[in-house]
Amino acid sequence: MAKLAKWEPEDENFWESTGKSVANRNLWISIPNLLLAFSVWIYWGVLIGLMQGLHDGDASLFAFLGPDGQPLTGASYKALLYTLPAVAGLAGATLRIPNSFMIAICGGRNVKGMTTLLLIIPALGTGFALKNPDTPFFTYIILAALSGVGGGAFASSMSNISFFFPKRMQGLSLGLNAGLGNLGVAVMQCLVPYIITIGIFGGASHALKGNQVWIHNAGFIWVPILAFFCLLAWLFMNNLPQHKCGSTPVAIGKFLWLQLLGFAGAAIAISLLIMPWGGFPVLIKIFVILVIAVVCTLTFMRFLTPKETKENLVGQFSIFSNKHNWVMTYLYVMTFGSFIGYANAFPKLLKDVFGYIRVDEQGNALAEAIVNPAAPNIFRYAFLGAAMGALIRPLGGWLSDKLGGARVTHWDTIIMIISTIACGYTVALANASPTPENYFLPFLGLFIILFATTGIGNGSTFRMIAVIFDKVQAGPVLGWTSAIAAYGAFLIPKIFATQIKAGTPENALYGFAVYYATCLILNWWYYARKNAEISC
Repeated sequence: MAKLAKWEPEDENFWESTGKSVANRNLWISIPNLLLAFSVWIYWGVLIGLMQGLHDGDASLFAFLGPDGQPLTGASYKALLYTLPAVAGLAGATLRIPNSFMIAICGGRNVKGMTTLLLIIPALGTGFALKNPDTPFFTYIILAALSGVGGGAFASSMSNISFFFPKRMQGLSLGLNAGLGNLGVAVMQCLVPYIITIGIFGGASHALKGNQVWIHNAGFIWVPILAFFCLLAWLFMNNLPQHKCGSTPVAIGKFLWLQLLGFAGAAIAISLLIMPWGGFPVLIKIFVILVIAVVCTLTFMRFLTPKETKENLVGQFSIFSNKHNWVMTYLYVMTFGSFIGYANAFPKLLKDVFGYIRVDEQGNALAEAIVNPAAPNIFRYAFLGAAMGALIRPLGGWLSDKLGGARVTHWDTIIMIISTIACGYTVALANASPTPENYFLPFLGLFIILFATTGIGNGSTFRMIAVIFDKVQAGPVLGWTSAIAAYGAFLIPKIFATQIKAGTPENALYGFAVYYATCLILNWWYYARKNAEISC
């Protein structure tokens, strides 16, 4: 199928006679490939919960050492495990930067096929690492970084689909690709707890709450599925004529080089993340690392690419002179950044808040938190939030097509602020109770509402971008905003880790609510108020 000779989706005759069927075929192959990318990228949030559960039952399993060479325990151990989803989030977000500009340089079919192929490496490696409970923690850091390929895939996938559909269908088509692609988080959160109960790949099992589990299945299960959908992408997806990708070998070479530049930026950031910074404030450190990752990666792309690629990139870099690119980036961090960050941290957050008791019957703080014997089975519920956020995203795009993206974003943000504050308050009550499980269902319901607002906002903000920017800039802006928003997968786990260690996870949620309030003001000023600069 490879490259099409003509592509004019805004031409009604072309669209009805040829374009619609081709666009839909590419969309429906893109979706499962993106779903798998999210699954492999975000499975660290579930894996660290399983690793922690096995360690709670047998301290010799997944026993990781601290700087002093002694095994970590308590809050320090819990905080360390958050490093893995944070590293995956940091790498995935950084790789979205080259992926934002990759489609016009390498071609959609080439990028999708190669991305899914590369994901087999971390999936296979994770399976072998988990098979040996004595695997060093640094090995998991490398594997988490490699799984970032799945995070980068979103930027190129969304940019690619935006070229296939006419403007009037951007909200729904992008919503379907993103929403069902994001569903990979929920699919993974459902599949992994089930598949580890079956000895399908052999190896030793371990006891988890009285049941035997083969935790390494959580990596191996994705390998055959990835191979199948990689083949589908190569055989049935298309490159578009306006994308000067050259021959397939040349396009693959450019793809691999851009990925390598993204990994170089990610490696610098990850090195800074895991090295000690003395008494430097942790939250400031997190944001400094983010800025360094972005600046390094853009610099590498600007100066370390071949002449033809560089000229193409310079043209696409014109989005940085458009202020609305920056406004929409800020807004999209609120929606997708929250979705992916919460999805990455949610299973572990449930375990940390409701899986341990911190006070006695009189409400006095215990010297060390103890395992809660009445804790709910978090893996039975962890998928619900991500599933809600992903499935409702197309509704956000559809509503925006009908009512306007800015209006939908405005009211969605208001509900988002209220639900975030309510979640924080519920966490505070649970932490101060000798029976935290009593607050589990209220917290779960409130957080599902919060996930729903992230999903609707994802759809509405992406539709705003498709309207605000012309066809030339819309693709790169979609990719760029999704790249920066993906740092939520890094920021939110690290912020939760910091507050978990301090014993005040509710403060993280209150802080997010303050940020959402600033987004409400920005959206109203530029897009939602009467006589706004742009009505969308």
